[in-house]
Amino acid sequence: MAAGGKDRETRESRERARRYLARQQYQAGLSTRRTRDNVVAAVVGGLLIVAAFVAQSLYFTTGPGAPEPVPTPVVTSTPTPTAEPTAEPSESVEPNPTETPEP
Repeated sequence: MAAGGKDRETRESRERARRYLARQQYQAGLSTRRTRDNVVAAVVGGLLIVAAFVAQSLYFTTGPGAPEPVPTPVVTSTPTPTAEPTAEPSESVEPNPTETPEP
């Protein structure tokens, strides 16, 4: 009967080793999945931010949020008639200084 006890111990030992290996593989799978989920979330988040930026840019440049174009006045130069110089000097107007009242 001594052989039966050893057989049982080895069987239990193999079962413990199998469960331990299964738990290790399960934990490694969870770790891989978490890493993959984090990468996917970061990529999707980045794409959402870029899409929001592009949407706002388009809205405010070409969409209904764009400012109305205002016509600018066109300046055209027309030749002005030149006046012939006169022999008389023009009167210059000099400002008259005003006195400030003393207190």
